[in-house]
Amino acid sequence: MTKNETISKALSYFDEGYACSQSVLLAFAEELDLNENTAKLISSTFGGGMGRLRQKCGAVTGGFMVLGLAYGNSDPKDMDTKLASYKKVRELNHLFEDIHGTSVCAELLKKHATEADVTERKHHKIICRKIVSDVVGILHDLTFQPK
Repeated sequence: MTKNETISKALSYFDEGYACSQSVLLAFAEELDLNENTAKLISSTFGGGMGRLRQKCGAVTGGFMVLGLAYGNSDPKDMDTKLASYKKVRELNHLFEDIHGTSVCAELLKKHATEADVTERKHHKIICRKIVSDVVGILHDLTFQPK
């Protein structure tokens, strides 16, 4: 799938009402041979900055999940793979923060939306949709190659 097709797929999920974290992971689920329902469930509590705690952006954490599935380790003694995947996570986070200045949900909302926008759930169209798109694009720019 091309970068634009994957972004469109993620935005389609987001527009259906899936959380930002779910939308990012679901966009890559088929390529990662991940069951769609499992992807939905695993990523479901990370939206709103991790369960609406407004901490780490849900789209970014969805990206971390993608990177874990693509590059993560399954052998606890495989430190080379573990450290390489951690480097990918830091790289995604750094590239995202280069664009947005932060990867903290509360700070992103404060920067781009009013409290009324958030209460009325308008922030999804104001900033969250762009963030989902940016994370998916960054994943491709990191030469994402699923296993």
